[in-house]
Amino acid sequence: MWDDAFPSFLIGLREGLEAGLIVSILVATLVRADARSRLPQVWTGVLAAIALALSFGAVLTFTAANLSATAQEAFGGILSVIAVAFVTAMVFWMRRSARTFSGEIRDKVTGALGMGAGMLMLTSFLAVGREGLETALFLWTTARAAGESAGPLTGAGIGLVLAAALCWGLYRRVLRINLTKFFTATGVVLIVIAAGVLGYGLRDLQEGGVLPGLTAYAFDLSGSVDAGSWYSTLIQGVFNLMPTMTWLQVVGYVGYLAAVMPLFVRGVKTRTPEHAPEPAPVAAELSKPSPSPSLSPRRRPVWVVPVAVVAVPAVVAGFVVAFARPKPASSETVAVSETECGKGFTAPDAGRQTFQMHNTGDKTAEVYLIDPASNAVYGEVEGLAPGTTRDLVATVAGGSYAWRCVPTGAKAVTSATVHVSGGGGAVKAVVPVSENDLAAPLKAYKGYVDQGLATLVTQTRQLSDDIAGDHLAKARTDWLTAHRTYSSLGAAYGTFEDFDQKINGRADGLAGGVQDKDFAGFHRLEYGLWHGQSAGELKVPAQQLAAAVGGLRKAFPTQDFDPGDLPLRAHEILENALQFELTGDTDEGSGTNLATVDSNLAGTRELLTVLKPLLTKESPKLLPGIDADIARLQKLLDSAHRGGSWTPVEQLNGTAKAQLDGATGKLLEDLAPVPDLLEIRKSA
Repeated sequence: MWDDAFPSFLIGLREGLEAGLIVSILVATLVRADARSRLPQVWTGVLAAIALALSFGAVLTFTAANLSATAQEAFGGILSVIAVAFVTAMVFWMRRSARTFSGEIRDKVTGALGMGAGMLMLTSFLAVGREGLETALFLWTTARAAGESAGPLTGAGIGLVLAAALCWGLYRRVLRINLTKFFTATGVVLIVIAAGVLGYGLRDLQEGGVLPGLTAYAFDLSGSVDAGSWYSTLIQGVFNLMPTMTWLQVVGYVGYLAAVMPLFVRGVKTRTPEHAPEPAPVAAELSKPSPSPSLSPRRRPVWVVPVAVVAVPAVVAGFVVAFARPKPASSETVAVSETECGKGFTAPDAGRQTFQMHNTGDKTAEVYLIDPASNAVYGEVEGLAPGTTRDLVATVAGGSYAWRCVPTGAKAVTSATVHVSGGGGAVKAVVPVSENDLAAPLKAYKGYVDQGLATLVTQTRQLSDDIAGDHLAKARTDWLTAHRTYSSLGAAYGTFEDFDQKINGRADGLAGGVQDKDFAGFHRLEYGLWHGQSAGELKVPAQQLAAAVGGLRKAFPTQDFDPGDLPLRAHEILENALQFELTGDTDEGSGTNLATVDSNLAGTRELLTVLKPLLTKESPKLLPGIDADIARLQKLLDSAHRGGSWTPVEQLNGTAKAQLDGATGKLLEDLAPVPDLLEIRKSA
C-alpha cells in the first residue's frame, strides 16, 4: 500500500540519487580524463557496495528471526534509533554539501587515478557503500514498522528506479536540478518520518523491557478511531502515529521534531544569504572538464579482482547465517510416552531452544512444555505418532519447566520439574483452557442459537405460506429475512448434522446442479424465486424447508455441541464468508451475498461476546483490535445497503470490492489467534 511505500520511496529516491550522482560524476570524470579503461574498476566498487547492502539486510532479517519475541522487540528498537541517527546525519550532511558535491567527488577520483585500480575501486565502493548501508537499515526498520515488506520494498524500488532515471538524464545533460533545493525539501519530510520511526523504536524498546512506561499511555483513541480506515492507515504508514501511544513515544516524537527541525531550517537560511551565488545545476557540474593525468595504468587480470570484491560481502553474510544458526538445546532426545515422559530432559540454557521430541510409546500423543505451577504452555507438538521424532522450538527464561505427555485414550503424564536459572527476558505462555472454562460460554451461546431457531421456525412457516398463497414478491422479502436469521447461527452449523444440507445446501457437486432433485433449502427457493418459477413449483421445496427447520429446532437441545468448536468458529464463520459469499459463489439470483456476510458478522460478534471473559484473560490486547476491524467491516457493509436492497457482489466497483476483501482479511488475521488461545488442552 502507498502509505507503507511512501517513506521507503522517499529514502530510495534520496539515497539512490545521492549514490547515482556519485557514480555519474565518477564516470564523467574518467571519460573526460580519457580513462575509459578504468570504468570496470568503478563498476566493480559499485557492485561490491550493492552486494554489501543486500548482505547487510539479509543478516538483519536472519538475526531478528532467530531471537525471542522480547529480544526481537529490543533489537528492532535499537536499530530504529540507529536508523534515525543515520537519516538525521544524512539530511544535515547533504544540506551542507550539495553546493560542492561534484567538485569533492572529482578531486577524490583524480587522486585515485594516480594510485592504481585498487584505490579507484575503494573510492567508488566507499562512496556508494555508505548510501547502501543506510538504505538497507532504514528499509528494514520501516518494513518492520509497517508489519509487511511488500509496500516498503515496492516504494524503495520505485524510488531507486526514478533516481537512476534522473541520474541518467543528468549525465546526458537532459535535466537540470538544483540539488540544494531538492535535498532541503526532502530533508524536511524525512525529518518528520524519522520522528515517527523514533517513536516506533521507543515502543519496541518498551515492549522489549529495555525502557519503562509500556502501559503509561499519553492517549488511547483505539475505541473512537477506526484503526483500519484509509486515513488512519495513511497516518500510521507515513508518520508512524498510532491510535495508542505511550508518554515516552510522544515525548520522543515531539522532542525530536522540536530539536532537529529548527536546526535544519535555520541552517538552510544561514547558508543561503541574498548575496550568495546561485549553485550550479548538476548537469553543468557534470559537463565541466576534468584534468587529464598522464598515466599509463598497469595491465592486470580484468575479472579476478571484480569477482573477488563482489563475492566477499555475500560470503561473509553466508558465514554469519551458517554459524549464527541456533543449535538444538542439546543432542539428547526427550522421550514422549506414558512411562517415559520427559526422559532425557535436563535444564536448558535460557533463550531460544530446540527440543527433539521422540514418541517411545505405542500411542499417538500430544506433548506440551509447561510451567508446572500454572500449567501455562510454552510450546507443543500435536499428533506425534509412535516411533517418530519432531522438533519443538520454544523460548525459555528463568523459571520451572516440565513436560506433559498426553497419549491418545490415556491419562496425561507430567515429567519431573527442572529449574532454569538466569534471565532470558519475559517469555509469553498460554494458560490452558479446560472444558469447564468453556462451559459458561457454551451455555450462553446455545441459548442464543435456541432462540434463533425458534424465530427461524416462525419465519420459514411464513415463507411457506407466502408461496402457498402465490404472494411471490412478499416471499422474496421473507426469504431474505429467514436466510439472514439462519446465517447468524454459524458457530452451531457443525452440530446440525444432516439438517444443514436440507436447510442451506448448495447445488455444487450435485449431478443435476440447480435442477437436481436433491437440491433443497434456502438456495433452492432462492433460485426459483429469482428465476421466474411458479408458486406451484416452489410449494413443496418451501414446505420441506419449514419441516427441516422444525425438526432441527426439536433436535438441537439433544445434539452434541463440542465446546472446542466455539473458538474454532470464531475464525471459520468469516473465513467461509470470504470464500463463498464475497466471491458470489453462493448467489442463486437474489444478489444478497453481502446481506449474508452482514449476518455472518453479527453471528461472529455474538460468539466473541460470550468468549470475551476468556479472551480478555488470555490476551487483553486482542479484542480492541478485533472490535476496530469489525467496526470497519460493518461500515463497508452498511455502505452497500440502500433501503431494503443490497448491492450484488458482481456489481461492486474494484475499490469497494478490494476494501471489503481487505477488511475481512484483516479481521480474519486478528481472529486467527483465538483458536490457539482457547484450545482445550488436557491437563490431568
